[in-house]
Amino acid sequence: MSQGRMMRQCLLIVLLLGACAGASAQDAAARPPEPNTRVPEGVLRYAPTGFPDRIVASPAQDAGTGFAVAWRTDAKVEAPLLEIVVAGDSPDMGEPRRITAASTVLKTENGSAHHHRADVDGLQPDTLYAWRVQGDRTWSAWRHTRTAAATPGPLTLLYFGDTQNKNVSLTTRVVREAMRHAPDARLALYAGDLVSGGDGEDDNEWGEWFEANEVLPTSLVVAPAPGNHEYFEEFEDTPQERRVLGAHWPVTFALPGNGVAQAKRTTYWFDYQDVRVVVIDGTSALDLGTAKAQAAWLDRALASNPHRWSIVLTHQPFFSPREGRDNVPLRQHLLPVIRRHKVDLVLQGHDHVYGRLKAPPPVFVVSVTGAKQYRLSDEARKTMRPVAEDTQLFQVLRFDGPRLRYEARTATGRLYDAFDLVDDGEKGKQLVERTEGRIDERACTRAETLKGRADRCWE
Repeated sequence: MSQGRMMRQCLLIVLLLGACAGASAQDAAARPPEPNTRVPEGVLRYAPTGFPDRIVASPAQDAGTGFAVAWRTDAKVEAPLLEIVVAGDSPDMGEPRRITAASTVLKTENGSAHHHRADVDGLQPDTLYAWRVQGDRTWSAWRHTRTAAATPGPLTLLYFGDTQNKNVSLTTRVVREAMRHAPDARLALYAGDLVSGGDGEDDNEWGEWFEANEVLPTSLVVAPAPGNHEYFEEFEDTPQERRVLGAHWPVTFALPGNGVAQAKRTTYWFDYQDVRVVVIDGTSALDLGTAKAQAAWLDRALASNPHRWSIVLTHQPFFSPREGRDNVPLRQHLLPVIRRHKVDLVLQGHDHVYGRLKAPPPVFVVSVTGAKQYRLSDEARKTMRPVAEDTQLFQVLRFDGPRLRYEARTATGRLYDAFDLVDDGEKGKQLVERTEGRIDERACTRAETLKGRADRCWE
């Protein structure tokens, strides 16, 4: 090929690449950001009806002997029933036990609803139960929940970071992938900011959260931590401004009522086989002055733990991987308690990136499931490994005797982070890195979001 011809071809390639780049830039500039929910203005997509919806099971303090169920109907339904029976193979369910639910009114942009709660106790450990909940002259489908075993045994659980934004659009795929990778999961932990809130579409957002999670809230028991977006600013921009817990949180989940008095509705603990899970409220600790009270309560909850493993679930990180965030009261009051009791895992959200602190114990993890993606700080890049930007993730934790196996996977199921914690008796618990099969660390490649924010990667 002549030198002139080669130069002409090279010039053509450069021009084509430039045209493609220009077209991509124009497309990106012309593409408007999607709304947070798919509900068009004026459409009552998630209005309550006589049919039970937003059904979710959560563990009792002792998950081997009980669980609780929350659900929603329209306001015509008052004190409905939950029916429960040991699951069998015949369509004849037999004579179920009946439990009357307590009902609470909630008025939203979608109208008045009744949210119901039924607590089921006195169950047999490691037993599969079938149950359903009542609506207006109708019932939900029968659902299955297996109680925790009375003795230590294999346990798989899922951990999700913030879901928060565009739940149906972009959280759905992550939840489906998580359940595909962990079909044996019995428990799901959510690290707060399940919805965004505060935009006049709170109820629509909760409707989308349940739609995105599909069968998970009734196939597993669900234990969430509250995030700052579960709160709202009352009397905003006035001298009386204060942070108040949103109306949905207390009625959406039927959580154990064993929290600290100063944050009774947002802190709790429960035992699931050989694991004690303690949920703290970072927003209340940071903004409402309850850090010291939560620390004393956490101390008692961990001191009485008879099990091999312990997890603290919270929204705001103790060590933030995002620039400009430093949650000092958490480290001042709660961190010494966590270290004194040798907690195994601290599972967190809030910062919309992935990061695992390199110097355990305990192992501190920050993760994100939803669409909003931030950027890592320089400090996080030095002190955490692995880290990730612009990545939706879920985590699978498998407990089996003296070994805890942890995996973080991307929205497409690819392995991103993995390690084992091995209980070596007198030597304590050792962290064993698992690097085989992990993909390379991901970083944000765009200069700014569609809304023009350079401090974030995606909104």
